[in-house]
Amino acid sequence: MTKISPDYLALQRLYHWEKTAPQRIALTQPMGGGAVQDFTWAQVADQSRRMAAHLQAQGWAPGSKVAILSKNCAWWMMSDLAIWMAGYISVPLYPTLAPETITQILTHSESKACFIGKLDGWAHMKPGVPAGLPCMSYPLSPDDAVAAHEGWDTIIARTAPLQGSPVRAEDELATLIYTSGTTGMPKGVMHSFGNFAWALDRGIQRIPLSGDDRMLSYLPLAHVVERMLVEHGWLRTAMHVFFAESLDTFAADLQRARPTVFFSVPRLWVKFQQGIHHKMPPAKLKRLLGIPLIGGLVRRKVKKALGLDLCTFAAGGAAPMPHALLSWYSQLGLSINEGYGMTENLALSHITVQGQNQQGTVGPAYPGVEQRIDPETGEIQMRSQALMMGYYKEPEKTAEVFTPDGWLKTGDKGAIDAQGLLRITGRVKDLFKTGKGKYVAPSPIEDKLVMHEAVEACVVTGANLGQPLGIVMLNADFAAKAKDTAGRAELEASLAQHVKAINATLDPHERLQCVVVTTTAWTVDNDVITPTFKVKRNRIEDLYARHYEAWEASGKTVIFEKG
Repeated sequence: MTKISPDYLALQRLYHWEKTAPQRIALTQPMGGGAVQDFTWAQVADQSRRMAAHLQAQGWAPGSKVAILSKNCAWWMMSDLAIWMAGYISVPLYPTLAPETITQILTHSESKACFIGKLDGWAHMKPGVPAGLPCMSYPLSPDDAVAAHEGWDTIIARTAPLQGSPVRAEDELATLIYTSGTTGMPKGVMHSFGNFAWALDRGIQRIPLSGDDRMLSYLPLAHVVERMLVEHGWLRTAMHVFFAESLDTFAADLQRARPTVFFSVPRLWVKFQQGIHHKMPPAKLKRLLGIPLIGGLVRRKVKKALGLDLCTFAAGGAAPMPHALLSWYSQLGLSINEGYGMTENLALSHITVQGQNQQGTVGPAYPGVEQRIDPETGEIQMRSQALMMGYYKEPEKTAEVFTPDGWLKTGDKGAIDAQGLLRITGRVKDLFKTGKGKYVAPSPIEDKLVMHEAVEACVVTGANLGQPLGIVMLNADFAAKAKDTAGRAELEASLAQHVKAINATLDPHERLQCVVVTTTAWTVDNDVITPTFKVKRNRIEDLYARHYEAWEASGKTVIFEKG
């Protein structure tokens, strides 16, 4: 076990910057209408101290849980610091959860209070907050939350700041991160202050972060990657964090931040690509990139249009990155490092090494991380000092996910090559057997299918069918085009050609019988996708399995689901 320096623990980092860089801008928060509010480290510390004093005054026992239900914003980060400073444990919730899930998490965690922050769907979510639970609002909270609950600014205006430098031991529980699992109800993953410090210490050996960096925080802070890379990376290095205002302003938010380090999930990297192709046809872009001098100008122009012209480190993760997508960005001069991890190991497992061609893998393990493949199941197993303390109040489920000798069972299948690079081949439980008795791994086929410009998300399925089939959800532009006869016919021909090209690369038993275009949007609200855009395969089966045989028997390559 590597001893962690107390100086690297979260609260100690806050006090360090409060003392050494009080006037340095720490956070930039959009306030609407193009206005922004900057927070210096002195202001972050002062407001966190005042809120911590308020929380302590409630008289809850040390170690009590306090929840945060909000989109990313400056007050989210200060709430987390205040909760820790007050001696409590934070429970972040995704800002897109169904009310039933909100109730389950707040009840299961025994949260004493909840910060209700910046939210788009508060009216839908509000019934999920148990009656009588004390709540506090943020300056950008929905109007009825501001009216119903005491506000952040009011509380800090009347509360004196907590004095001294209260700290938490490295083995103390810091937070419960409820998984956005693709099956079952979320589990509360327990992580200590020491876990975060160790993981960040190893992480920055592969992801270069410094006080000169700028990051845009827009993926949910309730997700482990954003929590690690943005919040704890910020505390460790004092980099400048910008927040996104909304989906509608995202392009402007990126231009304001001009991040030097940028992380995104595959679905959003695909959206960026589609946005560029909407302005410049793929064939023309490819041709221009191949011309000396002009290619360099085009690359700079495209990256500037994305707001990524200053980006020196780009990464993707949370789901597999299609190889064709990685290659496309490489041609733009933006190499995307593919990372791999999970909530249970603080997302600190593997990442490709910048400047090395490791496409098709998720790179070697981070320093201090051990990896192995189970010889019987092919499952990836790992261990490190960032492993969770367990699932909150669920010792049986905790025992199930660890081997007897203490390795985490990831649930993913993979292989490790001679250079120590890990290649992920699918989920242990996602493999399905066709009616011909052949096993199919859906993930590699989905990576190809999602590369069509019309496809927003997809699933490959087909247990007990003669051949696999694909189900795709269209992006908004193509969904609109598909509503008229001519647009649908054009899309059908394009998708059929796409399927033909994919099948030419697959073994006979893997080839798609057909692709079904769904008319039902896959959302968090209807429980088809997780807050990080992973499709829930069990829900796909619930919704569509009864149609599989009819689709297979139709003889068509492209089928439009009847609305």
